[in-house]
Amino acid sequence: MISEETSISVILPVYNEEENIEPLTQQIVQALQRLNNPLEIIFIDDGSTDSSVEQMKTMREKFPDNRFRIIQLDRNYGLSTAMTAGFGVAHGDIIVTLDADLQNDPADIPKLLEYLPEYDAALGWRVNRDDPFIKRISSKIANFIRKRALNDPIHDTGCSLKAYKASYVKRIKMFKGMHRFLGVLITMEGGKITEVPVKHHPRRYGQSKYGLWNRLISPLIDLLAVRWMKKRAIRYRAKELT
Repeated sequence: MISEETSISVILPVYNEEENIEPLTQQIVQALQRLNNPLEIIFIDDGSTDSSVEQMKTMREKFPDNRFRIIQLDRNYGLSTAMTAGFGVAHGDIIVTLDADLQNDPADIPKLLEYLPEYDAALGWRVNRDDPFIKRISSKIANFIRKRALNDPIHDTGCSLKAYKASYVKRIKMFKGMHRFLGVLITMEGGKITEVPVKHHPRRYGQSKYGLWNRLISPLIDLLAVRWMKKRAIRYRAKELT
């Protein structure tokens, strides 16, 4: 388990999630307040067109004892960009990511933190997904192909609930779609990862931002890039002769 001196940054990419902001914030504060670690909660507004930003400001005023930050992107860029913006401004030794749709459960965050610092990343694994059939089957197909192509043992790259040592994610050069492959990219940097079963809830408010293209087709295209990177990565051992 991490020490009480270890600081935590929780990064929340948000795109039109106005109804979820308040319950999500309350659940995060409740989940982490008993840890007594230095904490910051960073909302990354990814070009929302609803009242999400106003809701974020309300939460910042409601919980003055917690460090709330709001980073507003000038338009909608997508999840990889929003997460990269969060990595860039986070001050924590540990970075936690989760979606703002309340399908991830903030109560599972301490569970992930238990595996650090033994591991460099603890990745959420939605063992029992509460999603429509088309979402579950498209994810199964994408995960099957990814595991075969990359020889990657990770079961669930689509789960956004993850905890990382900041020193690893901050050194990775991000591209669009790369958020799905952070586990593989961390292992390429020499990091040690583990998967942790976490809860998954049905979406109650708002609409999913994913369709067939960005759930199945686009990730398979990104997979080819990661496969190339993995095969072409430079690895060597050397010693200086005296």
